[in-house]
Amino acid sequence: MKISHTLIGLLTAVSGWLVLLSPALARANGVDSIRVTVTEGTNMAADLSPDKSQIAIDLQGTIWVLPVAGGVARPVTDVLGDCRQPNWSPDGKQIVFHSFWDGRYHIWTVSAVGGKPKQLTSGVYDDREPHWSPDGKQVVFSSDRSGNYDIWQLNLADGKLTQLTKDPANDFSPAFSPDGKQVAFISDRTNAPGIYIVTPGNTEKLVSPSNAKLAGAAWQPDGSHLFYNTLNNSQSGLETVSIADSKTQMLTEATDDVFPFRTSWFSAGEYLYTASGLLKRRKIGSTTAQTIPFQAIITLPRNTYKRKTYDFDSRTPQPVRGIKGTAISPDGKQIAFAALGDLWLLAKGTKIPERLTQGPTMEVEPTWSPDGTKLAYVSDRNGNMDVWIRDLKTGQDRNLVDMADDLHYPSWAPDGSKIAFYQSDPRNAWGRSTLYIADVTYTADVTAPKTRKVHESLFVPSQATWAADGKTMAVSALHPYSSRYREGVSEVLLISFDGKNDRYVSPAPAHSLATRGQNGPVWSPDGTKMAYVLDGLLWVTDVKADGTITGTPRQLTTEQAETPTWTGDSKSLLFLATDVFKQIYIADGHLETHPMDLSWQLSQPTGTVVVHAGRLFDGKSNTYQTNVDIVLDGHRIKAILPHQAGRPGKLIDASTKTVIPGLFEMHTHQHSMAGEKIGRLWLSFGITSVREPGADPYDALERKESWAGGLRPGPRQFFTGGLTDGTRIYYGAATSINSDEQLDRELNRAVRLGYDLIKTYVRMPDAMQQRITAFAHAHGLPVSSHEIFPAMRYDVDAVEHIGGTSRRGYSPKITAMNRSYQDVIQLLAKSGMNITPTASLQGGLAVLGTKDPSIYENRQYRAFYSEDYSNALQAGSAQYAKISPGYLSNFGNLQKGVKALVDAGAHVTAGTDSPFVPYGLSLHTELQVFVDAGLTPYQALRSATLWAAETVGVSKDLGSIEPGKLADLVIVNGDPLTNIRDVSNVDQVIRNGEVFSLEQLLTRP
Repeated sequence: MKISHTLIGLLTAVSGWLVLLSPALARANGVDSIRVTVTEGTNMAADLSPDKSQIAIDLQGTIWVLPVAGGVARPVTDVLGDCRQPNWSPDGKQIVFHSFWDGRYHIWTVSAVGGKPKQLTSGVYDDREPHWSPDGKQVVFSSDRSGNYDIWQLNLADGKLTQLTKDPANDFSPAFSPDGKQVAFISDRTNAPGIYIVTPGNTEKLVSPSNAKLAGAAWQPDGSHLFYNTLNNSQSGLETVSIADSKTQMLTEATDDVFPFRTSWFSAGEYLYTASGLLKRRKIGSTTAQTIPFQAIITLPRNTYKRKTYDFDSRTPQPVRGIKGTAISPDGKQIAFAALGDLWLLAKGTKIPERLTQGPTMEVEPTWSPDGTKLAYVSDRNGNMDVWIRDLKTGQDRNLVDMADDLHYPSWAPDGSKIAFYQSDPRNAWGRSTLYIADVTYTADVTAPKTRKVHESLFVPSQATWAADGKTMAVSALHPYSSRYREGVSEVLLISFDGKNDRYVSPAPAHSLATRGQNGPVWSPDGTKMAYVLDGLLWVTDVKADGTITGTPRQLTTEQAETPTWTGDSKSLLFLATDVFKQIYIADGHLETHPMDLSWQLSQPTGTVVVHAGRLFDGKSNTYQTNVDIVLDGHRIKAILPHQAGRPGKLIDASTKTVIPGLFEMHTHQHSMAGEKIGRLWLSFGITSVREPGADPYDALERKESWAGGLRPGPRQFFTGGLTDGTRIYYGAATSINSDEQLDRELNRAVRLGYDLIKTYVRMPDAMQQRITAFAHAHGLPVSSHEIFPAMRYDVDAVEHIGGTSRRGYSPKITAMNRSYQDVIQLLAKSGMNITPTASLQGGLAVLGTKDPSIYENRQYRAFYSEDYSNALQAGSAQYAKISPGYLSNFGNLQKGVKALVDAGAHVTAGTDSPFVPYGLSLHTELQVFVDAGLTPYQALRSATLWAAETVGVSKDLGSIEPGKLADLVIVNGDPLTNIRDVSNVDQVIRNGEVFSLEQLLTRP
């Protein structure tokens, strides 16, 4: 259920008056929807009709038409198309635009009076920014059909496509000249970026070189000048250049937030453009603009659903599902895997696995030596993740590779003499990794094994796999469609050791492989085949010795498959079928199931603890209770009473301190590479619950089970699986959905593994996201994405980031100058959709650190982050501020947007998108940024406590300090309702009734 603690206005017209109704009153009166009147648009494009009587706009992904004098807009497309950048046909009867209806941007037209749209382009590529020729016979557009963005021309009579530019850089934003003989466009060519003109069939001409970010090329009606948007140092303006002499002139003031779209013309000297949320009409030479008012009426639902219930009291053993990597032995008789932070061996024919390691450190990602006598794995026994080898005959472990940064995904060479592995950057599985090889067979007189880098860093690659001859390695890697946008598909990247260039091969061209972790490719030991996961199913294809794909790929399974590994004879594969080990034999396809009995249970303390609080912030009131005893009975709060000396139970003296609810980090991404320390890190910052909207689900489950089971100290974990995305993806943890059948499998796995939410990502089309939302709500799960509209119209629960990645190249939530307008504020406030702005990610940490470097002196931060990391972080912030001064000056606009959201009644929670900003510290900078924006410390704390618990669906048990709720408390020094920075002055943390001192949490086991 979407929850808001303010009166959300329900707008109804009654006898000419506007009446505001609360949601409760609306439901009591049988009203099941809310009408929102939108009068401003964020990053809205507009185009003037040829007869100057109408304007088309693309407000929040729908094409609307309104009278030129202003007034009520009417939609001419539905809400599901993400329809953008309208342009009228010369006869004024049709509008051309690009739309995302089928999960890729293509060119469409629709009648100016509405009706069924017509699709003009199709295929696996993105087509954008259409513009009609003056004679109405052609449309030009930009497309990545050639491996980068170029300008293409479509002949409407026969559908013929002609490529007008062929530079290896990106050419985009085309516009026909008034006489139709030339096309202007923008290019990001490295040696000569700027505005160009091309005459089809002839050479190109650079009209105006520019290093600024340009968009929206448009011709003046007499053909003498080009107009365009320029973004320089985060100042967005409208500029013009003379065709004759290339002289440029800025037409708008620095305060005008000009949107990156084409102007259109009332006359040779008067133009229409969009800026600062408005439609503006302006004459050349004028310093003022006329505003054209508009209204767009948007209806939002008032749906509710029954949320997933949580049993935080059960001690019933639960089956382990957090299996971090599986590997079958070469002889096929044993299965090695990691779970609950340790390594295990399951012998075929038995159900009880043998535990190989045990302790507070983490061991994960086991892989067999070719002779089956050893396991390579990664462990943080030395403080960070290193590569280790266990001799299974002797039980002895040795540290093979110890580097400053975390290591992961070891993989044995076929002859057993070497192990490949990755060294990751501080973002772990959300950043880049560098491929190394270490020699295994070294003599005792050598102090350390010889290691060598074999490939420069790759963006989130999969575990490497070796060719049988040891001359080539294969990984799953991102292959972008262009450098203009980051998305692409995961393909097999072949890396040769003989000096040959890398090359991509794919068993399914234009079709992304599964998440880039341990889902393949996996080379068979005999070198003749590769196995991989595609659309959630296990496949195999024949390959040559160098990895070249031959023959026709074969589908092996009809059920969800993860982490395939070969037996040594290359005849069978082990895989994880959601939560069951299965083995498939290649020759006849028969399956063997290998059941396992391994469980965990909630750790629950017993006994009575009395916390004598000098001040208590309960999470609900904006004032303190003073001199009270918080009585804990096991893992729950029994009572809050006036202080009385001598109460029975263990006394915690916080009489000079402040007690607050445990904090929620509402947006983070983790990985086992961070090791056991990440749990202690969260708690040391007072963070007792984390929401993880994107992860390898098995990796996330390992943390959840280990932390909840008391095997390692850590917070409560609320998680989802990979980023559920469309046909193009970016991150390694993204799942590319290509069919309804695949989506069904993914959604059913979400239920089976106990997800706490579903996260859809930026290339997910609305029709499919709507289907996901219906399924998730039927199973009590909330849904979050990067989108606000029409997502809120079909009841998506939450949105991540006020900015964040957008498939459009610009955001419908915030402009390049960090401003969010009335459409965003009112839609979020009235819909009840939760937003986690992640302001620290979007400049807040850098801005705060520049103003006050003492934030980096925080004790917890200094304990968990190295001096090199901290220096690099601060240097990066300083460099960014130097290169882009507007980065700092415009951050205040983002803060104003957050304040406007809260003032309007929007439900705002605190999260950061760590590790892109530092775990732990960034949540405290988020709270400080909120207060710096004008929120009270109470409002900031509420965003990380009660409102966060409401969004997760656990406010019955968490988010405030009340009798009956779970005992998640933080004891801090200071007065956080007066000074929000005091929240980071953690003295002790109580998580589920278990007490941790700060000293304990900062000490490595």
